[in-house]
Order: sequence, then structure tokens, then C-alpha cells
Amino acid sequence: MTVPRGVRPVAEDAPSLPEFRTALAEWLASNLTSDVVEAGRAHDEDDEHLSVLRTWNARLADGGWAAPSWPARYGGRDADVDQQIAYLEEMSRAGAPGPVNTIGVSNIAPAIMALGSAQQKERFLRPMLRGDEIWSQGMSEPDAGSDLASLRTSARPEDGAFVVNGQKTWNSLGRFADWCQLYVRTDPDAPKHRGISCLLVDMTTPGISVRPLRTMSGDFIFSELFFDEVMVPESALLGELNNGWKVAMTTLSHERAGVARMHLSLGEQFDELLDAVRTRGPVTDQLHRDRLAALYTSIACMRYATTWELAKVRSGGEPSATMGSLTKLSWARATQELAELAVSILGPAALMGRWAKNLALSPSASIAGGTGDINRNIVAEHGLGLPR
Repeated sequence: MTVPRGVRPVAEDAPSLPEFRTALAEWLASNLTSDVVEAGRAHDEDDEHLSVLRTWNARLADGGWAAPSWPARYGGRDADVDQQIAYLEEMSRAGAPGPVNTIGVSNIAPAIMALGSAQQKERFLRPMLRGDEIWSQGMSEPDAGSDLASLRTSARPEDGAFVVNGQKTWNSLGRFADWCQLYVRTDPDAPKHRGISCLLVDMTTPGISVRPLRTMSGDFIFSELFFDEVMVPESALLGELNNGWKVAMTTLSHERAGVARMHLSLGEQFDELLDAVRTRGPVTDQLHRDRLAALYTSIACMRYATTWELAKVRSGGEPSATMGSLTKLSWARATQELAELAVSILGPAALMGRWAKNLALSPSASIAGGTGDINRNIVAEHGLGLPR
């Protein structure tokens, strides 16, 4: 049987979509607790919350629900696109957090599955899935943020190892990480998109220093990493030497429906805002009513665009090169509008607690996961065919 690109063959014993959704909903009803929901909504790296989430992560993995999109041989369920959407919807509806290693499960693991050695797959995938080992990603540098190809952190070969020197920044989970997928320059004379390699680095290796960064919301959700003559074994190389760009661009996405996370998380926050507003009585201010309607419309448009895009994937097509960037731009705008609108409607009471933290975090939406300027360039050049 010939299977179209982007579509997995469905096993004969695979559950139907209603069966899949019901199985997850029943499992969540039996396993999800209020302390887990609270820890997931905290949006910080508090030690106590992280401990709760790691325990939850292990339970998810042992139940087969940490990454349904992963192949079954690695602990997933071979979920198709429709099942992935159902998974995200049910998790969002229940307020259930996903795996601790969000970046690891979505970005690092697919690269290991596609390009890693048999030993690397055996060693890293299962502990990553359970949250037994926390992973971070070493891409951004002080002078190489969205432009990964400008990175300067170096790795020179020496006595069967790589000696790493340099600095990474905006490193999520950095102060808790056991491992780091680290991008380094191994050929300084090659064009900047070449000469980059990817290493899987043990964060307990001598010469690594971690410096937490406090954001204006008061959290330490990022860290800086410093590497001073760090000896990394050759076996840590992921993919080919000097071909780290391929590792970074690997999108063997076992999570084709991942873009749905954005509108689902926004929809959940919007509903929370409406609940908070309704406790105060009807919204009589026409400007506030208009802003609420516009925000609802923005989230709905994200949902419809995502559904349309995933319908292409379901029928064997390839995802649009610009959809991710368009979704990210829409998500950033809506996230910031929601945070500002909450304070505008709820007044001084919203300047403490949940909504205050949202307001302080919201400016970062324009740079998290790629800056708005870079996303606009991608849409202009690859979507509209405009010159650089």
C-alpha cells in the first residue's frame, strides 16, 4: 500500500477517534488531581511545582499519554492528526499539563529519532518522555538570537572529544536541566549556515556554569549557560559533523497538530477572563465589549486557520511554510491583548496574582520561539514572494 507523504498508515487495531477521545477523558478523570492542574497553571519554574509536574509526567508516560504522536516503539501511540487534535483538546479541557520536557518531546526527540544512533535513542528517549531527565536547548546566544547561523559557541576536536567554549542565553529549564541539545560551531571557516554541529551534553560535565535570569514577572524561567573548556565525548554528536543545521531544521514532526496548542491555550485563558468578568456583573462599557468580541474573533480565526491547515496534512499534503509564522504572530498579538484587556476590565484587582503575572509575561510573546520580525520576514518572503 502506498501511503501519501505526511500520513501514517493506520494499524488495523487502532482505536477509532471517539474511542481514543473517550479513553483519554476517562484516564484523566481517574488520574488528574487539582494540585497537578494548579502546578501546570503556575507558569513558573518553582521547585515545588516542578516536582509535582515531574511526578505527573511519569504517570502520563506510564499510561501512554505523554506523547501520543510518538511512534509506539518509543512510548507513544502512533496517533494520527485527528487523534493529536483530540488529545490536545481533551488535555486543555481538563486543564491537564503535558510533559515537563515540552521542547524535548516536540523538538529534540524527533531529531534523535530521525538522526540519532541506536545507542542515543535507547539512552535518551524513554527518560526524556517520563521526565526522569530534564532537557534544555542551547541555541540562542547574546549575539545570535533568531539568527541561529550566527552562533559563536565553539567546539574543537581534541583526543576523541570536543572541547566547548562559549555562552548560551534564554535557556528554558536551564537551571534544572540534566541534558542540553547544544548547537556549536565546529568549522569556523565554513559559511555560517555550515560548520555547525549538534551535541547532546551532560550538564554535570565540569566547566559548565548556569546563571538563572529573573524576568520582570519575577520568575526564573530562563538561564544563561557558560562553557569553559568543557570536554564532550565524540559519541555525543547528533547527526553528522558540521551538519547541525540539518538537525535544527528537522521537522519530522510527530506532532503535526502542535500549532493547535496556541489557540487552545488562548481559548482557555479567554474563558477564564470571561468567568472573572461575569462575577462582576454585565459588561456595560462598549469599548470593553468590542475588545472582547474582537479577541474572541482573533482566537476563532486561529482555530479555523489551524483546522484548514491540518486538513491538508490529513489528506497527504505538506504543511504551509508560512502557517507556523502566521499562527505565532496571531498568538503573540492575542496574548498581549488578552493580558491588557484583563487589567482594563477587572481594574486594580487584576494587578495582583494571575492576571498581573500574565501582563508582565505578555511582552515576551513577541520574541518567544522566534521574534515577530523574523516571522513577518518568513511570511513576506516565502508566503508572498517578496524580495529580502
